[in-house]
Amino acid sequence: MDGEAEAAKKKAEEDQKSLNDWLPVTSSRNAKWWYSAFHNVTAMVGAGVLGLPYAMSELGWGPGITVMILSWVITLYTLWQMVEMHECVPGKRFDRYHELGQEAFGKKLGLWIVVPQQLTVEVGVNIVYMVTGGKSLKKAVDTLSPHGAPPIKTTYYIMMFAAIQFFLSHLPNFNSITGVSFLAAVMSFCYSTIAWISSVHKGVQPEIKYTPKASTTVGQTFGFLSALGDVAFAFAGHNVVLEIQATIPSTPEKPSKKPMWRGVVFAYVVVALCYFPVAMLGYWIFGNSVEDNILISLERPPILIAIANLFVVIHVIGSYQVFAMPVFDMVEYFLVVKMKFKPTKFLRFVARTSYVALTMFLAITFPFFGGLLGFFGGFAFAPTTYFLPCIMWLALKKPKKFGLSWFINWVYMYNSWGAADVFSSNWCTETNHIASQGLQILLLIIIKLYIWIMFS
Repeated sequence: MDGEAEAAKKKAEEDQKSLNDWLPVTSSRNAKWWYSAFHNVTAMVGAGVLGLPYAMSELGWGPGITVMILSWVITLYTLWQMVEMHECVPGKRFDRYHELGQEAFGKKLGLWIVVPQQLTVEVGVNIVYMVTGGKSLKKAVDTLSPHGAPPIKTTYYIMMFAAIQFFLSHLPNFNSITGVSFLAAVMSFCYSTIAWISSVHKGVQPEIKYTPKASTTVGQTFGFLSALGDVAFAFAGHNVVLEIQATIPSTPEKPSKKPMWRGVVFAYVVVALCYFPVAMLGYWIFGNSVEDNILISLERPPILIAIANLFVVIHVIGSYQVFAMPVFDMVEYFLVVKMKFKPTKFLRFVARTSYVALTMFLAITFPFFGGLLGFFGGFAFAPTTYFLPCIMWLALKKPKKFGLSWFINWVYMYNSWGAADVFSSNWCTETNHIASQGLQILLLIIIKLYIWIMFS
């Protein structure tokens, strides 16, 4: 019996290794620290940076600067926690966000807490980037057409963007998209630089105002809370950080956290160089008249604005792939392990093509999808970025009660938690999204019950 059990265990381990060698997150573990830098910049510095001046106009100077600085510091801290927890159990790597959640919350509860929110972020970002890619491509063509742009609807530009994704989605794993990610990271820095330099060149606008956009208290409150969601969207890279770290080789002597953290620090320097100039200079120049995409406020010179929009297109092409890769991993794992399909190239082709087609369809159907970022910021971006890492740190690391680490995590967790709860609930109430509000409340109750049971 012992021999049969040993043979069964060995076969299960071989099957698991074979599956990991096929799945996109774990099939290649030879990444360098600069790979993680490219991927993190691409994931973090998204098209959301162009909406930061608008968020500043809703927040105002004092709260806006405070929120930006706190978000940068807190998310860098929680990202450090994620990197540290990747190998917090000796001999085991948590290659996916939900695997870390299962270790912290239990196998079933961990899945229910992490997977819905992680998928909301990744699929939501892919839809937003599908819309952004199509609109930016159209804006570039319109700007470069001196005699009037061709009568092509945004729908067709979204389809053009999707055609590129249909091709790139069949690259097998994270390391295979490193070149695309590097190009996207460079483009994100370029269009951010163009945005703030062009703003300074344009000069402070006449009759500029720094007062809130809305004239009513309700409108100002909603705008303020929606802006917090936009800032949360701009710091959404945590949802793919463990999957990125999984591609880095690791040994007891040289754990993956060292090169990973080096890449993260590099990425966060780039984030600061992109976010703060765009947000503050854009608001300083345009005040409360700034558009939700600062490139729209910048109408001249046309060639520079067209180039910036093309840079946005190239960036979101790469960013789409970075956020899609963990989704591909989940879908392929489900099809092979749960549905018992054989891990073949044909299965991968069908699964990934179907996913890109789905995000394209949703982008065409809901071209206003970017307007939902206030909700997504509160429901999924903020929890997975700001306070879930703190909860898991308390559960797994068990810092000394009332010690510095314990205190910092509880402060971060409750402040971020309260903000996410308030402004996502506010969005749901204002827009009457009853089903979305119910789902959000259900997940928050699950997390709160778990914390009460675990730490009481």
